[in-house]
Amino acid sequence: MPRIDEQLYHRALRVMPGGNTRSTLFVAPHPPYAVSGKGAEVTDADGHIVIDCNNNYTALIHGHADPEILEITAAVAAGGTAFGLPTRYEVEMAELLRDRTAGIEQWRFCNSGTEAVMMLMRAARAATGRDLIIRFQGSYHGTYDGAVSLSASGVPAATKDSVIEVPQGDLAAVERALAAHPAQVAAVLIDLMPNRAGLTPADPGFVAGLRDLVRTHDVLLAVDEVITFRLEYGGLHTRYGLTPDLISLGKVIGGGFPVGAVGGSAEVLSSFNPLAAGPVAWGGTFSANPVTMAAGLCALRRFTPEAIDNLNSRGDELRGRLRDAGVPVNGSGSLIRVLLPNPAQWWDLYRAGVLAGTNGLLALSTPMTSDHLSAIADAVIGVCATTSD
Repeated sequence: MPRIDEQLYHRALRVMPGGNTRSTLFVAPHPPYAVSGKGAEVTDADGHIVIDCNNNYTALIHGHADPEILEITAAVAAGGTAFGLPTRYEVEMAELLRDRTAGIEQWRFCNSGTEAVMMLMRAARAATGRDLIIRFQGSYHGTYDGAVSLSASGVPAATKDSVIEVPQGDLAAVERALAAHPAQVAAVLIDLMPNRAGLTPADPGFVAGLRDLVRTHDVLLAVDEVITFRLEYGGLHTRYGLTPDLISLGKVIGGGFPVGAVGGSAEVLSSFNPLAAGPVAWGGTFSANPVTMAAGLCALRRFTPEAIDNLNSRGDELRGRLRDAGVPVNGSGSLIRVLLPNPAQWWDLYRAGVLAGTNGLLALSTPMTSDHLSAIADAVIGVCATTSD
């Protein structure tokens, strides 16, 4: 009799293209199917238990089925999961993010990191009256047509004409693009440690130069922190001494529920003000729903500076152990990228008890114990050593 995950896969093939609805999760011939998760571990449909270093692509900072988050969300949901009215929870979340980021004063909410980048780009264009966005090759900013690589399929030529791509870390290329399009660029969009580009932190000198360059050209600096917000109490941008004109968040701020957010100054976000003339109309049926906001508030309030430092230290220690064993790794703090040259190594890791991102991303969570971290290191070193042999 076929295994349960094989049965599910063949059912999926009949109703989804390739049996898949999230490209980021696909691994040939098909990914396993999750059944349950608790703390730092996941059990799949065939009973195999793995340490979850994917954590839904970095979103589950407190792991699976966190008791406190479940208790709070159950209580909130019992009073209604979503309304055609705002609730106090979105006000509290905006206040928390303002305080946590040390002054990014206003916020709007949506349901994913992709939506957050869409809103960010609209905000930049509305605030400046300009059309062009500069982005960096290899960075991932979600699946919106205007934010994907210019080589992506299915994107209209007109949309591609609204975006300029430059190489990662190439300040001269940014300067040339700005000079070639005077008063036409709304924003430069940057991820300070882009996962798809190898999870290499941006060079501080480059970031400082970029900040000065956009000021000179009166262009907005937009920072995508959907993944990296977890690395510092106020976001990775604070490590660089930046105050972004616009910032997009997601992942950890939802406490395990769908979420996205855009922050900026009152001036930059004024186009979204419904009391102003000609506002940008931007809805979203489930945006800022009370369940997500309550879960996110719980998750962030517990993710204190001390908790962040502890998790980052564990990540640095794990990264150091892997590097000392000859494993090629990048990243910072609780985010680690194992540079797997062979896609089959994902399966080797999985069989060894570690669920990684399909590109070798490891995202630590607060429920992970020292035993978990040792098991992760042993598995990664063992798989990479076997491959090198």
